[in-house]
This record gives sequence, structure tokens and C-alpha cells, in this order.
Amino acid sequence: MIEKLSKKDIRALKFGIIGAVAIILFVFGSAGHKRWTKAKANGAVLRTKLDAIDVDKARQAGLMSIVPVFEMPQVEEEQKFLFRDKLSEQLKRAGIRNKPLQVQPGRKSPQSGYKLLLVKCNATCQFVQVLDFLARLNENPYLVGIEEFKIKCDPKKQGEVELDFTVSTFAI
Repeated sequence: MIEKLSKKDIRALKFGIIGAVAIILFVFGSAGHKRWTKAKANGAVLRTKLDAIDVDKARQAGLMSIVPVFEMPQVEEEQKFLFRDKLSEQLKRAGIRNKPLQVQPGRKSPQSGYKLLLVKCNATCQFVQVLDFLARLNENPYLVGIEEFKIKCDPKKQGEVELDFTVSTFAI
């Protein structure tokens, strides 16, 4: 059938096919271009949000110093020693003379799957030392909370206080 067509007809068919291909490419190309420009704009918006979130190292270090550090709970026996050792270290750093720490057996906590270990402490110290200890207590990565805290002052010994407190940690 192509043999029956003249050269003008063949040329017209070639131009027609090229035109049809150009139209198809234009339709799909313009849709792809719209998607590309939209994605590029969304990417620019996301980049500006990330740049707003990204802070310099000094500011990030300042923010991280405010946030308390927390270690995931370990098995009860291991957690007991880790928590007690860290608490003893904090008491020594504050200059508090304490009696041996008493670890009370774990009991079921309100959070499912964890036991609550309690450590009881009795100590004698200056009131300033108590404040120093309390200010740095949140640096203990195993601390969950302060369960009980009592301060007794002796009127005869100015500035010296008896400190009784119980703190808790989670264990598996």
C-alpha cells in the first residue's frame, strides 16, 4: 500500500507522525514539568524548615544540658547496682556523709512491664549541701523520681540538718 502513495503523501504522513509524537511529548512533558516545579517548590519549603530547625553547636549543647539524661532500665540486679553507685557518687560530690544506702525490693509499677526499685538514704549534712545535691540530682540517668524527702533541723546545731529521702528507678 505504501508503494501506491506518492512522495508528497509519504512526506505528509511523516510530518503527521512527527506532529503526533510532538503533541504527545508536549502533553506528557508539560504535565511532568508541572510536577517537577511543584516538587522543587515543596523541596525548597522543606529545606527552609530544616534550616530553621538546625541550630549551631553551642546552642544545641546548651539545650542538651537542660534535658535530663535517661538510661533504659536493666535487669533488676544490675539496675540496683548502677543506680546505687551513681547515687553514692552524687552524694559524695555534694559532700554529704550518708549511712549505707538501703535498696528496697522491687514492686510492680503503674507502668506495665517494669518494677519500681526504691533506694532509701539517711544522712547528716549542711543545708547548702542538700541544695547542691538536689540541683544535680537530675544528672542521674537512672533516676525516675523522688518518692519521699524529709529534712530535720536541730536548733542546737545551726546549719546542720538530718536528711531522709527515698528515690526510685525502673528495672526489668
